[in-house]
Amino acid sequence: MRKTAIRRLALILAVGALLCAAAPCGAWAAGGERALSLTAEEQAYVDGCGTLKVGYVQDRVPVSFMGEDGDLAGISRYIFDRLQQLSGLSFEYVALPAGDVTYDYLQSEGFDLVTSVEYNQENKKARGILISEPYLTSRKVVVARTDLEFSYTANLKVAISTGSQTIRKVLGEAYPNFALVDYASIMDCFQAVRSGEADMMIQNQYVAEYWFSKPAYEGLKVIPVLGMDDALCFSAVVAFGEGEGTPQAEGELLIGILDKAIARLTEDEVGAYTIQGIMENQYELTLGDFLYRYRYPAVALGASALVILVLAALLLRQRVRSAEDRANAKVKGEFLSTMSHEIRTPLNGLMGLNYLMSQKLDDTERVAGYLRQSTVTTKYLLGLVNDILDMSNIQDDKIEIASEPMDLPLLADTVCAIIGGAMAEKGVTFERDIVIDYPCLLGDEFRVQQVLLNLLDNARKFTPAGGRVTLRIHQSVMASGAVLTRAEVCDTGRGMSDEFQKQVFHSFARELETVSKGNQGAGLGLPISLNLARLMGGDLSFTSKKDQGSDFVFTFPARIAPSPQEEASPAPAPKARPKVLVAEDNELNGEIMLELLDGEGFRAALAQNGREALEVFRASPEGTFGVVLMDLLMPEMDGFQAAAAIRALDRPDAKAVKIVACTANSSDEDRERAEESGMDGFLTKPVDVGELLAVLNSA
Repeated sequence: MRKTAIRRLALILAVGALLCAAAPCGAWAAGGERALSLTAEEQAYVDGCGTLKVGYVQDRVPVSFMGEDGDLAGISRYIFDRLQQLSGLSFEYVALPAGDVTYDYLQSEGFDLVTSVEYNQENKKARGILISEPYLTSRKVVVARTDLEFSYTANLKVAISTGSQTIRKVLGEAYPNFALVDYASIMDCFQAVRSGEADMMIQNQYVAEYWFSKPAYEGLKVIPVLGMDDALCFSAVVAFGEGEGTPQAEGELLIGILDKAIARLTEDEVGAYTIQGIMENQYELTLGDFLYRYRYPAVALGASALVILVLAALLLRQRVRSAEDRANAKVKGEFLSTMSHEIRTPLNGLMGLNYLMSQKLDDTERVAGYLRQSTVTTKYLLGLVNDILDMSNIQDDKIEIASEPMDLPLLADTVCAIIGGAMAEKGVTFERDIVIDYPCLLGDEFRVQQVLLNLLDNARKFTPAGGRVTLRIHQSVMASGAVLTRAEVCDTGRGMSDEFQKQVFHSFARELETVSKGNQGAGLGLPISLNLARLMGGDLSFTSKKDQGSDFVFTFPARIAPSPQEEASPAPAPKARPKVLVAEDNELNGEIMLELLDGEGFRAALAQNGREALEVFRASPEGTFGVVLMDLLMPEMDGFQAAAAIRALDRPDAKAVKIVACTANSSDEDRERAEESGMDGFLTKPVDVGELLAVLNSA
């Protein structure tokens, strides 16, 4: 941090000195600087040409890139603004698409000029190409991994961003032993070198220094070889022709005017613009960079961040669609305030634990303890997200109650085992009075368990140490022949005030006194439980007395399930573990997944978007991959498109490979789209490792 501060101070002083040196020229311009010496023909062109459309490369920070306002930014922008002032020309800046850009495309889109064209004698002499003198000159540098031993005679693989034809030509002629590989962007080149897919890349010095500020590329170095200048100039977009009045002649006029303006630029001015561009566009460390730098002790925090992102996305989807929605705006505002507190408190704890872990990496016992605490807090945050999803689905009538055989005794034992430890830890006595005469019923086992756990956990939270919670389950036969199961949860806790009892089933409702005493909860468990009980055809009711306790009664009817037919089947023969293709655009998530799979003995490969996943699968020998873990929201090609494209390939394993969605999107629409696109399964983030391994082992 101290070195960074010193460096920035030095840059500020340098810019100040250069701007002072350039001030007379700038002041002269502001006060009516002597105009360029233009011919009558050139002046007529300036007066009549209007605003010129200028194309620029949008990913070369800090030289030229698309700023936050969507317009050209960086060193080039400062220089171009000065050139406009000097020449009287007017520029409009439009970002060029990634990859090779042809002159036919530029002409069809109405571009007048292109920037960041490499100035060299070949371009200068080429018939039909008009380029200006360079407006910015720096150096090209070689970027490689720190362990690379560079040699001009070695057979090295060089990553080149698409469109860098001059580099390709120079290297191809001077070093035929180098294998040149095109990548779509500068970022792709850096990632290829970092991963070892390429040995090195060649890039503008200012751009390389910007990327070196990212923690992910700290393992790379600059090799001072080749000695290539990187001089940037304008190129006029014109159709070749000869004679007065042709586009070629107009282009020559334009380039001549620009050359005169460029010649007026002083070294001090360009130096000041360069340092200003570097200072104002330094890379700022993000939360993702921090997590990468401390990625191993911060796995729990990373998972929690995903939970927060999902929660934020869900909250943003809430819209005011009617007068009734607007009437609920106040309730939603109170909910957001509550959720802010509920999220910030555990997140503050997670960030503190992460810092402690980074300070105690050598103390494995302490780090293990911190991770256990992080896991508990993460599960709480995940519970908030699940409650939000359930409320959203209930309000949109998207929850369907299953009708499948349930083992009620096993369900009751599971619920008691889950909640019993938490009761004992708090010092609350947990009693059970369970009589189940009809153990196998048709119903939704997951939703029944969810309601019971909600009621029992509420009772635990609001019963102080030394108190008692009782679970009673009894059954009776209804006139219709169905079995009515009655589950009662009694506690000797704080109870509820008469006023709060009127709103206990309202979404987000919480009694102020219980909140002030540290009882966490978003006020969603009881509304969800009531809705689920009614969807099952049952009900949820309660009685409560202040400072004496509460009694909740959950009932649901169900038919008796037919007796299962047990058939012995031979144990399956052990199978080789499949190789896994992970399609994940988030770098940290991808690395975590690869390490997790490696630790469980699976071979895995990473693709950073849907298109790359398709190409990796297409290029692999038949049968290489047994499972594809597919994120849904990715650039270039999303998971739905990638899955459908893989299924459409003309090879047998494209139909047989197991494609599983692995995403933070968990709506029914997403599940339906995943199935329609050819996916076989659906895992939601944060991924439960047990579920993931079950899916992989079944492939």
